[in-house]
Amino acid sequence: MASARMVNLFSRWPRICGQIKSNHPSVQIQRLFCNENQSEKLPLSERLPGLPNVRYAVASKERHETKVTTLENGLRVASEKSFGDCCTFGIVIDSGSRYEVAYPSGVVHFLEKLAFHSTTKYSDNNAIQEVVEPHGGMIDCQAQRDCLMYASSISLKGIEDGMDVISEAVLRPKLEDAEIEEARQAVAYELNLLDTDPDMTMNIMNELIHASAYRDNTVGLPRYCSPDNINKIDKKILYTFMKNYHTPDRMVLSGAGIDHDLLVDLAKKYFTKTPIWEEDAKLIDPTLGRDGSLSQYTGGMIKVDKDLADVRNGPNPMPQGELAHVAIALETCSWHDEDYIPFSVLAMMLGGGGSFSVGGPGKGMYSRLYLNVLNRYYWVNFCQALNVTYDDTGFFTITANAHPSHLGDLVQIVQNELCKTAGKITVNAYGNELERAKIQLKSLLLGHLELRPVVFEDIARQVLASGERKSAEWYIEKIGAVTEEDIQRVANRMLRTQPAVAAMGNLEQLPSYDKIANALVKGYSRKFLGGKISLFS
Repeated sequence: MASARMVNLFSRWPRICGQIKSNHPSVQIQRLFCNENQSEKLPLSERLPGLPNVRYAVASKERHETKVTTLENGLRVASEKSFGDCCTFGIVIDSGSRYEVAYPSGVVHFLEKLAFHSTTKYSDNNAIQEVVEPHGGMIDCQAQRDCLMYASSISLKGIEDGMDVISEAVLRPKLEDAEIEEARQAVAYELNLLDTDPDMTMNIMNELIHASAYRDNTVGLPRYCSPDNINKIDKKILYTFMKNYHTPDRMVLSGAGIDHDLLVDLAKKYFTKTPIWEEDAKLIDPTLGRDGSLSQYTGGMIKVDKDLADVRNGPNPMPQGELAHVAIALETCSWHDEDYIPFSVLAMMLGGGGSFSVGGPGKGMYSRLYLNVLNRYYWVNFCQALNVTYDDTGFFTITANAHPSHLGDLVQIVQNELCKTAGKITVNAYGNELERAKIQLKSLLLGHLELRPVVFEDIARQVLASGERKSAEWYIEKIGAVTEEDIQRVANRMLRTQPAVAAMGNLEQLPSYDKIANALVKGYSRKFLGGKISLFS
């Protein structure tokens, strides 16, 4: 019966989507297109009508290096060619929440929500979408602590239209009252998600550890708008911030997969227009200026005592369904520092993640935090190391969570792992952990650089910070050169600094800041190589 059904299916297939014929000795395959009279036949050896010619990638010795050009107005244009019919380009601005010290916190959060709405040329977001969508285009704006990005991924034929849209969004936004009110609603909704959605818990912990490490300055300022400021931020504040920070000398026009000369020509055409805030002095508050502060690492502790028992998606596998979160950080360096690469290798060596995501190549199941923590203590739900870097500072952190009854033990485990970073590299049945971490970091780097949007951001960030872009080969060589002595040196460097601690949840079992700091000092002074450090000794 099954074979009969298959025969029946294939007997009807030509009537559905085509017909295949073969004539011996020369086999000619033909397709019968479904049309009204079903009489049009086209050999598969011929190109389909109305479609563009196919281009294939070919091996070449040509090196796609990043080119950088600075325009007369100070705008830097940087790009790298790549194969394909699409490209990603946009503007990255030296802006972000770190510059909001003189402003109500949340200005950049609002600008992110207001991006790609009405401008002096386009009436609303629908008008903008009508321009980019015929080219398969996508537009996006992302606000971060140290930058603001307006970007588009679009076909090469739509580059000029996309460039016009981005220039209008960056330099000529109208910021209508109705749009600002919509942004208020969007910001309020996002703040509510932060408070109620368990998937946003790590975002909150990221906020808290930044605020603890850099108390009331630069990258320690809130990334999200404060609820008290939602109704305070208005058109004048937004335009004043843009006037001070959205200037050509603080911008990089970056492109991945686009010809450099074309990008420069488009920059001269579209990014020399007069910003809208320069046309009306009433839009600007002259009492607010530009902040040039450097980051000041302070250390300290921030605690948010909060009942998280009901903040979860369905049944939680952890006892009683709630978790207590803690992060401990130590000061490291900026990405200009020669120790940036060893710190990155160290973070990869510790690795970590969630207790329910172990297993499989590339998931880091042989990293230290998996072997020493997640695989050893069943009650630990999450434990991960991360090296966070900025243009002028950086910190190394381990974030973990478990049931509140285990919070004291969890803190002790985290500080033990921090102190162990100054010890010897482990070589066991699983191999050399340093060599594995270096290979994983190289793989992660090269894998990310396969993505055009990542290349776009990497170009922009490097040029914004240093005026040039180092190649992937440069980083691969530097990663490969990291030695055990380098890891011990940078570990000792960070262990000399004051810790920053952030915690959220039921914190009854959380040790005091002084106990945590003293335990780390004792561990470092004893050149800790194994065993445990007691929080209570």
